[in-house]
Amino acid sequence: MPPPPRKVVRLAAGRARALGLPTRGTTNANRLRRMDNWIVARLGAVLRSAADPLVVDLGYGATPVTAIELTARLRRVRPDVRVLGLEIDAERVAAALPAAAPPALTFERGGFELAGHRPVLVRAANVLRQYDEPAALAAWDTMRAGLGPGGVLVEGTCDELGRRGCWVLLDAEGPVSLTFGCRVESIERPGDLAERLPKALIHHNVPGTPIHAFLTAFDASWAAAAAVSAFGARQRWIAACAGLTDRGWPVDTSRARHGELTVRWDAVAAG
Repeated sequence: MPPPPRKVVRLAAGRARALGLPTRGTTNANRLRRMDNWIVARLGAVLRSAADPLVVDLGYGATPVTAIELTARLRRVRPDVRVLGLEIDAERVAAALPAAAPPALTFERGGFELAGHRPVLVRAANVLRQYDEPAALAAWDTMRAGLGPGGVLVEGTCDELGRRGCWVLLDAEGPVSLTFGCRVESIERPGDLAERLPKALIHHNVPGTPIHAFLTAFDASWAAAAAVSAFGARQRWIAACAGLTDRGWPVDTSRARHGELTVRWDAVAAG
């Protein structure tokens, strides 16, 4: 099936053209809480050291609720943070404007080109699922090119309630890490999270590939930790994550108690 045609919406004269397609727009309050909390915990230092603490929430959807939540969460680490919600759909921008609270939260029309802004952080959640792999990788490149000095991009997807998700951290050089996050009681095994892999990996999750080997090892570690489940699913997840470290995988287990695990990108990247 051919990829959908790219929609280009022109902005006012002198502004970068908006690149991308409108998303379905569906969202729920707290859907991105796991991703946001990870950003606060792991990227707080990036925000604190930024000369200009501008953050872009790309493709916030039909309502601005997740942009409002992101602003509140980021203000815990950088009180003067400015969040800019970008949407390619002009009607969504108009609907969001009453929720703006300048300078902390504003809204504009824009896409992968970031409307010409140079943010220190971009969060693009549930935006690239509708693209094929080459188009998604091109979108990564476009967004990375628009980052400000020392800037980073967090791109990923989650289910409608935010109980299962995966996200990639990228900097100006490319992908850095892949994080799995979930409500551990909602899964039967870590491999269930494969459905939320980024476009760069989801079609490569087949035998013989690094991502398949990683998920297979994660499931094996989960199975080995079955006895720990007597103390709850969270304790089993923590034990399974520790088991991956024992098996030599380059993982960060510091947020395992939150139902998260981060693995270095080069350990799972497609060849």
